[in-house]
Amino acid sequence: MERKEITFFIVGNDSGMNRRISIPASWLKVGGLILGVILIALSAAVVDYLGLLIQTAENKRLKAENSVLTKQFQTIEGKVTALETSLDRVKTFTTKLKLITNIESEDRAVKLGLNNNPPPNAPVEELDQPMDKRESLTDLEKSDQDFVQPKQPDEGSGELAVREGRDYQSLAIRIDRSIKESQLREQSVLDLWETLSQKQSLMNAIPNVRPARGWTTSRFGYRTSPFTGRPALHAGLDIAASPGSPVYAPADGIVTFAGYDEGYGKLVAVDHGYGYSTRFGHNSQLYVQVGQRVSRWDIIASVGNTGRSTGPHLHYEVRFNGIPKNPANFILDD
Repeated sequence: MERKEITFFIVGNDSGMNRRISIPASWLKVGGLILGVILIALSAAVVDYLGLLIQTAENKRLKAENSVLTKQFQTIEGKVTALETSLDRVKTFTTKLKLITNIESEDRAVKLGLNNNPPPNAPVEELDQPMDKRESLTDLEKSDQDFVQPKQPDEGSGELAVREGRDYQSLAIRIDRSIKESQLREQSVLDLWETLSQKQSLMNAIPNVRPARGWTTSRFGYRTSPFTGRPALHAGLDIAASPGSPVYAPADGIVTFAGYDEGYGKLVAVDHGYGYSTRFGHNSQLYVQVGQRVSRWDIIASVGNTGRSTGPHLHYEVRFNGIPKNPANFILDD
């Protein structure tokens, strides 16, 4: 069988430079096929590379967009959390106000205490003694040299990692719930405001501010007495503060006692009316007298370490109809 060839002639400008090249036709076909395959492969590689470049650019754009959305989600989530916290504070505040102003409720006294009333004849660490055995203010002033003279109080001085429950759906549910809660709270506060507007004198008589600046070292409730070592009801709050720190009247009232008591030390007792009374023990100085009318934020004494005390602090009691109640339930600015 005759083999087909393809002949190429190369002709130069100079004479004698002519060349003849013969290539089998089968070789040319194979070469063309190989060249076609190479071109197709190169084209596919170029297309794939361009696709990767486009995908990389898209991924970068999506990553940047996702970062922005994540920050926005975290910001919104933070605002929702702040709203929920604020609503909780409003709820606690209004609950306290309703409890301490609802004097018609028969079970009000029980609601205000962390514990039930102590059983009859139960040991109560009241540091108390009869009023007729306590020293008068005149006798007390004579013994002032027995105590360190404190600095006079200055009346002008006075906080997106993704995990379960943190996605768009749960956030939307929280927002809807907070909106509904805010509407309910708004109506509740409006109703409460209308009620309190009619009970202004009662509000002035309720001991609802912290009487001293300091930290609470012992709360209301049963504890082991540091003096007897036996369980007893601690009938108030102990607020540790520097000696001489001012003690403020937590509400309007009339001073019913200002003198020395064996347990309370230098003691002030105030009757606020509506069944409320307060006691302030272990003071270093007293600035009021029996029968004196005081207003909320008046300075009535200074913190000391008198009586049965283990260190400078104010022992603060709130009583309703003579029954000790948890003062923390009355303090609205905590």
